[in-house]
Amino acid sequence: MKIAYIGIDLFLPALEYLMKRCEIAEIFTCKTDNLTEFNTGVIECAKKNGVPYTTSRITAEDLKRLKEKSCDFAICAGYYYKIPTDTDLPLVNIHPSLLPFGRGPWPMPLDILYKREKSGVTIHKMDDGFDTGDILLQREFALSDGENLETFMKKACSLLPEMLDELLSDFPRLYREAKPQGSGEYVNMPSEDMYTIFPTTPYETAERILRAFYGYDCYYVSKDRKYRLIRAKAAEGDGGEGTFPVKGGYITSERTDLV
Repeated sequence: MKIAYIGIDLFLPALEYLMKRCEIAEIFTCKTDNLTEFNTGVIECAKKNGVPYTTSRITAEDLKRLKEKSCDFAICAGYYYKIPTDTDLPLVNIHPSLLPFGRGPWPMPLDILYKREKSGVTIHKMDDGFDTGDILLQREFALSDGENLETFMKKACSLLPEMLDELLSDFPRLYREAKPQGSGEYVNMPSEDMYTIFPTTPYETAERILRAFYGYDCYYVSKDRKYRLIRAKAAEGDGGEGTFPVKGGYITSERTDLV
């Protein structure tokens, strides 16, 4: 099969697997901060395999060109922009939740924050809505008590080879027989107060927040100072100098910036 790939490094294992199984006509990624979100893996994969790529926003003209180049479909796996859906080219999306619940750009942290027992990966048709298209494939996984965002995504990515193998092996039927989602839940982007911690925040709450947003910005606010923490962890007890105290524990961070 010949396909186009649209995405950043969030689901990089999907692109790496697809490279082995089919022809990638073009790759569309977007500019990232390469601190909390990355495009370096996608770009390196494109260069290594001689596939044309761009960081410019995908357009309806791009999709028309892909169809004329005999692409069978385009697959999206983490992308910042709304993709035009008024096209004859089949479009599918890889989404890190058990749709129809968890629609939206960033449902994963909330699964951890709200202590949910399971999540999953859904491959669905793209339509005019946000993550509302008919479902082709879906798999679930259990969430552990100590789950963080990084381990969450490792579990999600571990499902991709089997799911993509099934998708490529039987795409026309799966696309034709995709099942409507019905009513569901759209999850808004988490607000800053959800990943802001204070000295008075209980250790258990701080620890869960840092796991839910691990690898991304969290904030620690003390008196008149505000710090940005990336890849931070909480522990019980007194951490001493150079740590950030919370009620019953302390925080250490791989990267700390004064905001």
